[in-house]
Amino acid sequence: MQSGTAKTTRWLLEFEQERAREIDPLMGWTSSSDTRQQVKLWFDTREEAVAYAQRNGIAATVEEPNEPRRRTIAYSDNFRFNRVGQWTH
Repeated sequence: MQSGTAKTTRWLLEFEQERAREIDPLMGWTSSSDTRQQVKLWFDTREEAVAYAQRNGIAATVEEPNEPRRRTIAYSDNFRFNRVGQWTH
């Protein structure tokens, strides 16, 4: 598989959990009566996300994205004669 960088420049606004999750006594499922934690709002820019939060009185914390560490290797590197690890199936 290859991981691409499509749609990684968008900003996400998530609501924090207000109530603790509860375990249903009959089925054992985890549930919550707080429906705001299911809402996710996507924005094209950071400024739009911050402006929306300020307009609606939402306390917001901005987390900067981390730069992904990518290894550039080719498929043929799997079959090199001077491979570091042993070939296993």
